[in-house]
Amino acid sequence: MEVEPNAEHHNPAGASDAATGAELNFEQAMDQLERIVAELEQGDVPLEKAIDLFQRGMQLSQLCGQKLEQVERKIETIVEEDGQLRRRNFAGEAESGDNF
Repeated sequence: MEVEPNAEHHNPAGASDAATGAELNFEQAMDQLERIVAELEQGDVPLEKAIDLFQRGMQLSQLCGQKLEQVERKIETIVEEDGQLRRRNFAGEAESGDNF
């Protein structure tokens, strides 16, 4: 791989090259995303850096969405139907055979 001389390597909103999405928890990803949004909203970001920030923001947004979906699948609620307690997943679908 050839490296351009004097090439700038941007580090959008404090994201290190080693900090991949798999290493970030939801709160860390949201914190980075909020910092990116704030920086972009200032409007005085050079175009190349703005593109880098936007791309990192999209990655973080996707990561946050995936983590929320994982949590939704884990969440169960217990509801009463016809006098019996039943488990429901987050989406509200009753799980068969889970009577209490």
